[in-house]
Amino acid sequence: MEKKTSIFTKYFTIIFSVAVLVGFDQFTKYLAVEHLRNQNPLVLIKGVFELLYLENRGAAFGMFQNKQIIFVIGAIIILIAGLYFWQKMPWSQKYLPLRIVCVLICAGAIGNLIDRLSRNYVVDFFYFKLIDFPVFNVADIYVTVACFLFIILLFFFYKEEDLSFKG
Repeated sequence: MEKKTSIFTKYFTIIFSVAVLVGFDQFTKYLAVEHLRNQNPLVLIKGVFELLYLENRGAAFGMFQNKQIIFVIGAIIILIAGLYFWQKMPWSQKYLPLRIVCVLICAGAIGNLIDRLSRNYVVDFFYFKLIDFPVFNVADIYVTVACFLFIILLFFFYKEEDLSFKG
């Protein structure tokens, strides 16, 4: 049975949760700019993992370099969709994992959107040298974890009828 929760509580919850995560993302990017820019990589595990400052003007794997408008529009669409589904979901424990997915995706989109609008690039700094994985940041981790959780939830937790929210 769905617990009746005010629209204020629903939106306050997502706004507060996203704000905390975005704040952490922006703080880590601030630290990267202050301590890693114009420096040699900070090696944490030799040959495996390091902190390497990178100004990313594209998407993952260097696609769409300098096409900021595409990313801004995409982030806005993601935010609108996230808020829409957040509001439509029943307010019960069963949907808490999906709410977490919404929060993570929105936080990741906003974190990188802030960079794109304020700097015209995204600050990346985590680098898995061992596998030469593209350099990434905390907001990217939010989105990746959210997508992974979403796939797991769709395959193993929710049934089709669970996802047909009634307004």
